[in-house]
Formats: sequence, structure tokens, C-alpha cells
Amino acid sequence: MQKRLQDFVKSFGSPNPMPSETDKEDRREKFKEKILQFQFTPKEIKSYLDRFVIKQEEAKKVLSVAVCDHYNQVKEALMGRGPVHYVKQNILLVGPSGVGKTYLVRCLADCIGVPMVKADATKFSETGYVGADVEDLVRELIQQAEGDTEIAQYGIVYLDEVDKLASSNMIGRDVSGRGVQSNLLKLLEETDVPVKAAYDVLGQMQSIFDFQRGLRSLRKTINTRYILFILSGAFEKLSEIVQRRIRRSHLGFQPHGPEKVVADLISEATTADFVEYGLEPEFIGRLPVRVFCQSLDAEDLFHVLRDSEGSILKQYKSSFAAYGIELKFTEEALRLIAEKAIEEGTGARGLMTICEKILRPFRFELPGTGIKEIEIDPPTVEDPEEKVLKILKEMDEAKKTKEKEEIEQFLHEFYKSNEIRIIFQNEAIEALKQEAQERGISVLDLCKEKFKNYALGLKLVKKNNGQSVFTISKEDLLHPDETLNNWIAASYKSNFLQSTESDSCS
Repeated sequence: MQKRLQDFVKSFGSPNPMPSETDKEDRREKFKEKILQFQFTPKEIKSYLDRFVIKQEEAKKVLSVAVCDHYNQVKEALMGRGPVHYVKQNILLVGPSGVGKTYLVRCLADCIGVPMVKADATKFSETGYVGADVEDLVRELIQQAEGDTEIAQYGIVYLDEVDKLASSNMIGRDVSGRGVQSNLLKLLEETDVPVKAAYDVLGQMQSIFDFQRGLRSLRKTINTRYILFILSGAFEKLSEIVQRRIRRSHLGFQPHGPEKVVADLISEATTADFVEYGLEPEFIGRLPVRVFCQSLDAEDLFHVLRDSEGSILKQYKSSFAAYGIELKFTEEALRLIAEKAIEEGTGARGLMTICEKILRPFRFELPGTGIKEIEIDPPTVEDPEEKVLKILKEMDEAKKTKEKEEIEQFLHEFYKSNEIRIIFQNEAIEALKQEAQERGISVLDLCKEKFKNYALGLKLVKKNNGQSVFTISKEDLLHPDETLNNWIAASYKSNFLQSTESDSCS
């Protein structure tokens, strides 16, 4: 029973089969080799970021320098030459929503080739209380490294919404603010985090089984010394704190120069300002690299759409390409989209909101219609529904014209080959069009299929009774061969009667 229970526990250990030790060792060696060959310069890192992130020049420079310094230290450590006491350059990104903070970090991780974990600070609480534990960030990093702790210990942890951890004036214990900051302190410097959490029931059961079998279970841990932590937040009220401090410093005399804008004020934030905002001095002190991101204007969003390699337009173009449709945008349309996105007040995220609104009717109505190209221009941005209706109307008219031409082509070719004229009644024409649409074939192919025996059959009829014009009704289309047989039989009967009358007269 115990063995069966062990097998049952193992079956829930991981939804995917874990790689073998040989695979782990191979991947580990390749990873170490990649880090040992790390030779990026800050300018090269920034050039890579420039391909994806628009603006944020100062932020990209600061991040590039910090990341290069960190992974050069990692390289030294892997070669056994690391410093005895290494002080990490953990990073704090400050800026409004939608300016590219998360995207910057993701591009950095892709460039270097290390595992990365992203999470929101709002889901964490102090250890021992309901909510996620900050140590879960490191454990998730192990999952990103497919269970390899040696690779995970050189990864990147990105924690967003850290400004929400600012301690409040609430009465009692602040378990989701100050408590989380306290728990993060040890991670930001160096500590050993257990690979299995204390509340991991499966891990506890496995330890019990090992103990009963006399096996000494070693507690596996991961060290955070070389895990780079990047924290970010909007810090919306920080500018007010900075402004109050500057005004206090100018008390007694009139300050010179114009009032600074909010973005400029935030960039002058000091440690004391962050402490007044609600961050613990020990916590903000462990974030020595501070990056202040700038807000994006309409011109920046235009370049995000047109020039960024990660432009959302590529995703939409790929979606339409799956239906065989090429999606195009005029430059004027892109500028108008950028202007409308600014009104959303969510930075670059507003681009998707506007693009969704514009392209949704096209994505629903046009796939499967046979259209090959769509061009989005300023009038389309203003009224996409009208453009869709116009396209559908044009396609319907073109389709009707094509169907009419195909029917005329069939009748002309039939007459030219056989000197026999076929006439379709209006109801028969509509029935042909409907059947062709239902079967997904052209009207010309349908006519050739339905009337493939008519050339020979109608020649017999013409030979028997001299008839050379035939009208086909909607009912005749239901059983065209039967209609032809009836005509042939009637022609033979008519021919026989004529022969009999002629003989009688003689």
C-alpha cells in the first residue's frame, strides 16, 4: 500500500516528465558555456533593446550597464574567481503604466538567455499568512529552468507593482506591505531558499517515505546570491512628495526657472522620498540601481507601431495571414491610432485597445470570403464598420458579376460548340448560384457538371424534331438527366408521329 501511495504521489509531482540527469547535465554545461562566453558590452545590450523598445534612452543605458556588470560577476563566479562579498545591483524601475518596463526586462532576459520569472507584488503576503510567499518567486524560477537549480540561480526575477507594497497607516500588522518588504530583504541580497515549500504536502509525504525506508533526505536549497532582482512600479504619488521636498528647500526665497513637469520631478526622487512614500529604508537601500522611465507621447506610440520589432501589428498581420489575408496600414492611419491610444491613458497598452476596436469587425466578417488584402486608412480607423460593409458590398457585387459572366461563358461555349442555344430562367440562375455557393465551387464548374450529357442529347433532339432552343427551369435543375431523357423521348415520339402521318398521306 505504501509503494502504491508513493507512486500516486510521484504521479502528481509534475505534469510533464522531468528530464533525465544526463539531459540536465548537458543543458547545464551549455548554459554555463553561454555565460562564460558572455562578452556583451553595454552598448551592444542597448542596441538590442533599441530594436524592441521605443524611447527610454536613459533607462536602457542604466539597465545595460547594470546587467553587463552583474553577468560579468556571474562569469567570474563560474570560473571560481568571484568576490567573497558580492553586492548585487538590484534594479528599481519607476514609471507610469504602459511605458515598456516589463518589456524591457523580458527583452533583457531573451538577449542574455537566462530563465526569467514575472509576478505582481500584490499577490504576496508575509510568511505565515494567507497569500503567496515571496520565496515562491525563486521556486518558480526553478520551474522555468526545468527543475535545474544550478541554472535557476543565475536567472532574473521581475516583480511588478512594488509600489503597492508601500506601508499604510493601518492599525495592526501590515502583512501585505511592510511584511512582504521584510521577506524580500533576504532574497535581494543572499539567502538559501528551500526548493520545496513548507506547505508542499507532496514534498512532506515524500520525506516521510524516505525516513521510513531509512533514507536520509537532504534539504535541497537554491542560493539567491546571483539571482538578479528587478522591481518596478508606477509610484503615482511620488512626484508630489518630491515637489514638497523641493519647495521646502526653497523656503524663504523665490525659486528660479519654470515649474518642472511630473516626469522630471520623479527622476529627482531620492531614498528619503521613497521612504516617505512607504518603502522601508532597508528595502529601498537594497535597490541601488534606480531607473526612471518617461511617459510616451503620440509620436512615440507611432514609432512603437511602425518601427519596433515587437510591434502589436505583427501579431494582427499574422492572425489575418492565417486566413490568407494580407493586412496593410497607411502611415496616416498609424499616426491616428497612436493619437487615439494616447487618449486611453494606458501608454503602449492603449495601442492594443484601439487596434482591437478597429480590427474586430474585419476579423469576424472577412475570413472565408476570399478577400486577399485589407488596407487600414484614416477613414477606416474612424469608422471600421462602414469600411467592412463597403468591402462586403463590393465583394457581393463582384461575385454577382463573376457568376453572371460564368453563366454567359457556359452558354456561349455551348452554343459555339453545338449550335444549340440554352436559356436559363431567372429562378434557375439563382438556384445555380446558391448550389454553387453551398458546394464551394464556381457556377461555371457546376454548369459543366450538371449538363455534361446535354451536348450529345440535345443534338439527337435537334436531329429528330429540329428544335435548337431549350429553356431550363428551376425544377429541371433538380434532375437534369431526367429532363434530358424526357426531351429525347419526346423528340423520338414526335419524329415517329411525323413519319406515320407522312406515310398515311402517301
